[in-house]
Amino acid sequence: MIDVGGVGYLVHCSTRTLDALGSEGGEARLFTDLQVSENDMRLLGFAESAERDWFRLLTQVQGVGSKVALAILSALSTGELRDACAAGDAASVARANGVGPKLAGRIVNELKDKAGALPGGGVAGAVVGSVSAAGGASADAVSALENLGFKPAVAAQAVARAQAELGEGAGESELIRVALKKAAS
Repeated sequence: MIDVGGVGYLVHCSTRTLDALGSEGGEARLFTDLQVSENDMRLLGFAESAERDWFRLLTQVQGVGSKVALAILSALSTGELRDACAAGDAASVARANGVGPKLAGRIVNELKDKAGALPGGGVAGAVVGSVSAAGGASADAVSALENLGFKPAVAAQAVARAQAELGEGAGESELIRVALKKAAS
């Protein structure tokens, strides 16, 4: 339960996010996602924007709802999840409660190409390390390139190269402009 200006909100979180919140009654900052269905509205909270991005990606996989996605994010850090998807390691994903071998295999297969486009560190992070470090502007630039038809790995690599050229303070529009040149060459 999070109190925001006297209004209490029930926020569903992974155990990693709950651990990061700190003591009861203290201030907390959460990145949120609101899921609305025919008979339910669910507010989900994440300690980091990368965790929220991975949650959104996981829930796009058939058979993965918000509860299963939170279970996966409780069992694996974003870096571990990214590495598991990039390496095709379904056994690591299957460690999460409620995730069997078939579902874990589907998750890994569907997210294998997308793993490099999201922050999370680890082995795959070497390709797009500067993208993950920069956060919002670079993640938005990667998304923009993907929307233009670039594959996730190509988009992430182009944005990482643009980030290296422009520096960490670069804005989204600058990153997109330079990344488009990098991806085209």
